[in-house]
Amino acid sequence: MVGLGSVSTPMCITSPLPCKPRSNFPGKLSHPLLAIHKFHSLPLSSHFSPQKNKVIETHFTLKASSSVGTADYTEEPTTKVKFQTSLSLPGCSSSLSLLGTGYREKVFAIIGVKVYAAGLYVDQSILSKLDAWKGRSATQLQDDMFLFKSIFEAPMEKSLQIVLVRDVDGKTFWDALDEAVSPRIKAPTPVDESALSTLRSIFQGRPLNKGTSIFLTWPDTSKMLIAVSLDGIPTCMDATIESAKVGSALFDVFFGDSSVSPSLKTSVAGGLAAFLK
Repeated sequence: MVGLGSVSTPMCITSPLPCKPRSNFPGKLSHPLLAIHKFHSLPLSSHFSPQKNKVIETHFTLKASSSVGTADYTEEPTTKVKFQTSLSLPGCSSSLSLLGTGYREKVFAIIGVKVYAAGLYVDQSILSKLDAWKGRSATQLQDDMFLFKSIFEAPMEKSLQIVLVRDVDGKTFWDALDEAVSPRIKAPTPVDESALSTLRSIFQGRPLNKGTSIFLTWPDTSKMLIAVSLDGIPTCMDATIESAKVGSALFDVFFGDSSVSPSLKTSVAGGLAAFLK
C-alpha cells in the first residue's frame, strides 16, 4: 500500500435495504470551514490535459463569487456540478465540510470525455492536526504525499462524493475503478478479496445514470461506508466494509501519486493552503 503500513482488521460487511434519498439541497446550510474565514464559496479553475499529462492551476480563491457558488453550495467549474458546502451523512457523527472539487476525464481516441465530478468533505477538526504544513503553498501541499496520508489517517470522518455527468454502465464503472484500486493492494488477504467482491456487487448490474451520486465515506482508517443515490443525499448506506487495505487504496486512487483526478487533488491542496496560512 502506498505510504501506509499493514493493518490487520477483522471484517464485517452489512448491506441495509435500499432507502429513499432526501433532497440534495435541503434548505439553508452552514459551512463551518468557510464561516471561520467569513467566505461564501470555494470557486476554482483548473485544467487537466490528459495528452500532456500535467495539471495547470490557473486560479484558486476563497472569495465570494455569485457566478460560481453561494453559502449553500459550490459549483465545480468544468462540469458545472453543484456540491453542497456542508453535508450530514449517515454513519457520520458530525457535519462534514467541502474542501475541494474536481473532475475525472477519460481519453478515447485522443478525445477527453468527462465522466464524473468529485468533492472531498472532511470533519473541520482535521485542520487542527495539520499544523506542520502551515504557511506552505498549494503547490507544495499538492506534492506532499505525507500530507494526504496524514489526512487519511487522522481519526476524523471524511467522505468523497462522486457525481456522474454522463450515463455509465455499472460494470464499466467498476472495471475502471478496480483497474486503479487492485494494483494498490499488495498481497491481498481473503478479507481484502471479499471487500472487493462486495464493492463489485454494489456497482455491477445497475445502471449509473447521469446525476447519480456515489459516496465513499471513511469513519476511520479501517472502515468504509458506501452509498449510491439516484437523487440527492442518502439516508442510509448500501454497505459497510471493514478492510483497511481497500479503504486506503481507494483514498490513494484520488490523492496518491497517480491521482485519477488531478484537478480534485489540486483543488483540495488549494483549500488546505487557504486554511493553513
